[in-house]
Amino acid sequence: MISMSAFHALLIPILAGMILLAIGFNFRDKNAGIFSMWIGMLLILATVLFKILAKLNE
Repeated sequence: MISMSAFHALLIPILAGMILLAIGFNFRDKNAGIFSMWIGMLLILATVLFKILAKLNE
């Protein structure tokens, strides 16, 4: 069973990435919106890759 602190350690970056994606999509005609979408996408991908690498290392 996954502990709550480990769950929150994964949930917070994923939610932050989704919020950045949503904000960036709303402002996609501006450079800050495009940058926000990039950061949100990288944040979600980094979290997923971290979890995959952690499972492979077990």
